[in-house]
Parts: sequence; C-alpha cells; structure tokens
Amino acid sequence: MSKVEEKLAELGLTLPDVAPPVAAYVPAVRSGDHVLTSGQLPMVAGKLEYTGKVGAEVTPEQAKALAQICALNALAAVKSVVGDLDLVEQVVKVVGFVASAPDFTGQPGVVNGASELLGTVLGAAGVHARSAVGVAVLPLDAPVEVEIQVRVRQA
Repeated sequence: MSKVEEKLAELGLTLPDVAPPVAAYVPAVRSGDHVLTSGQLPMVAGKLEYTGKVGAEVTPEQAKALAQICALNALAAVKSVVGDLDLVEQVVKVVGFVASAPDFTGQPGVVNGASELLGTVLGAAGVHARSAVGVAVLPLDAPVEVEIQVRVRQA
C-alpha cells in the first residue's frame, strides 16, 4: 500500500476502483511526466448518491462531500496509469464543474472538497492551481465533476 493510500486509510477513506467511462474516453492518460484525468463524477459503486443542481436539489455541503468523492475517483484514475500514487510529485491543476441553480455562486466552496482532500493526503504535493466553474448541467445530472492534472516521477 502506498503512503498516499495509508493516509487515506487514516482518514477512513479507501481508493475506489476506477470509475468506468460513461462515453468514448479513458479515465486518464499519461503525457511525459504528467497525468491528466478525464472529468470524474462522484460515483460510488457505479451510482450517483445525489443528482440535481447545487443550491436547489443539492446543498452546498452535500456537493462539497461529492467533490471529495470526485477527487478520490481522480486519484484512482491516476493510479490506474502510473501504478503507485507515491509517484505523484505535484497536483498541478484542478478543475471543478458545479451544476448550479441560477442564483448559486458558491462554486469555490464546493470545489474545496476536492482541493482539501488532495492537500490532506498529498501534503505540499497537493497544492495546486484551480478553477471552479458553474455550469447548467453535467453528465447523468451529477452535481459536481472534477478533473486533475498531476506531475509524476518515473518509477
């Protein structure tokens, strides 16, 4: 078990299996010393716990927890490409999409769920640039979607 996965276990979290794509793409690709993930939905055991818009059917607190699940799924996608999360040297960029009710403006707080998890489990390597974007709708009516880009060292 990697140190990253040990840290997740200390937090009571486990790295899930890679979420299967819902369309024509792969969960992650490696390009040189970078791994880019596809957008990861908050899937748990193949299902979304919540659907709908944040600020309407989904509370900001629920959405923040969903963003954390997205980050876990993104880490699983990275591991599927590099084999060991201890090879992650830096989370370079996080992009979070939040399906938002028309008057909801708390997208940064929602995406903090992903950012805080990455910082907690990766320490200094989890500090990253970020965008938090409000959108009208996401695939499968998911409230949140997160993608990450990481720099890795050679095994």
